[in-house]
Amino acid sequence: MGNNFDSDDDDEEVGLPALPKGTKNYMTPPCYRRMIEEREHLVKVERPAMTNVVSWAASNGDRSENGDYLYGKRRLREIDRRIRFLNKRLDNAEVVDPATRPPTDQVFFGATVTYEDEEGNEHTIRIVGIDEADATKGDVSWISPIARVFLKAHEGDTVKLPTPQGVQHLEIVEVRYI
Repeated sequence: MGNNFDSDDDDEEVGLPALPKGTKNYMTPPCYRRMIEEREHLVKVERPAMTNVVSWAASNGDRSENGDYLYGKRRLREIDRRIRFLNKRLDNAEVVDPATRPPTDQVFFGATVTYEDEEGNEHTIRIVGIDEADATKGDVSWISPIARVFLKAHEGDTVKLPTPQGVQHLEIVEVRYI
């Protein structure tokens, strides 16, 4: 079993979408800090601790039936995979702070967009990086279909969102950068 450090399957292993080829990994400063902190914790705390467990378990003799050894090796592979994933994402990171954007009514990365659907219901989403998207909070990835139809549109514009039920017309009510 060889090391495959350049493998794109690291993205699939963690269940997150791969970045489109040739694009930057746009993210907000809090996401960048969170990923740096996670990587540092894995490298400086979790990996050394697990290496100690594996070394201790290996010294106990027969490794084929040694649960601590087998679990430790599997956990080390998971930690290493996550570190490679974080390294890839951070190497390609483009940190964009929405709070520093000059005032504009145009939708760009980091915008909080309030829009009205065809039934007159208002919704609010925030356009963020793929590593910080969370639909339960209204945070959508900049590569999601809804974000892509809003990008570069202005307050007051109506955009067309293709859906399985047909095209929806969404009117942009407000654009803010928080």
